[in-house]
Amino acid sequence: MLKDELRHTHFPYCLDRQEDGSYVMLNRNYKPIGFMTGEWVNYEEHPVSVKLQGITQKLAAELDARGRENMERIHLYNDGCVPTDNAESMQAYLSRLSKLMALRIAG
Repeated sequence: MLKDELRHTHFPYCLDRQEDGSYVMLNRNYKPIGFMTGEWVNYEEHPVSVKLQGITQKLAAELDARGRENMERIHLYNDGCVPTDNAESMQAYLSRLSKLMALRIAG
């Protein structure tokens, strides 16, 4: 379901690991960033996955809003820390996002 906030479609919500070890960055609607659809999205039909260097369980815990080491799905925020709710939540989100954006793409 689409929402009226830009955050729902254009803020990275989570990283979803694919079988080949690459990640798809999903929005709050569990669609690739920027996708504004309620329809099923087949990732293989779109160039949306990326192989990242340096993803470890330790880094996954630093990126995950709850500090989980799960590398299969890493949530940058959740309903308890929505970035647009307050300055503290936004700062925590931006801190996690800055660590993610510092990663290099594997060649």
